[in-house]
Amino acid sequence: MSPQSAVAPGARSYSFPKEEHLCRKKLIQELFGQGSSFGLYPLRFIWRLTEVPTANPPQVLISVSKRTFKRAVDRNRLKRLVREAYRLNKHVLLEAPGGHSVALLGLIYTGKEEKPFAVVEKKLTSGLERLLNETRPAPAAAEVS
Repeated sequence: MSPQSAVAPGARSYSFPKEEHLCRKKLIQELFGQGSSFGLYPLRFIWRLTEVPTANPPQVLISVSKRTFKRAVDRNRLKRLVREAYRLNKHVLLEAPGGHSVALLGLIYTGKEEKPFAVVEKKLTSGLERLLNETRPAPAAAEVS
């Protein structure tokens, strides 16, 4: 029995499997070249949309600047914090009514100093909600005859 089938229907999955990691160079260039973005200190959200809304998770890229955090230990810790915050809160995207339109998502830590997990998680959840609001299609005006 696979771990995926052990989850009860309707239950949340808090996993972050390899299929959800954005690794392909072509897709990463597409994300940074044609993606939209906004900043919510200490994170920057960059996304690329799909044609149709889906309930599938987007592919996610997590990055921390080598210029700001010289030591790999510090960069890896921050990436772990962001990854954990995303893993615990990705249900905001997946359980959106009508699905979501995000195909690729980049989470870049832009802060100059290391923030505690609570701050990173709070900013990430509010960023995901803002992302949903910005990617949701505008409601059509009701026709009056």
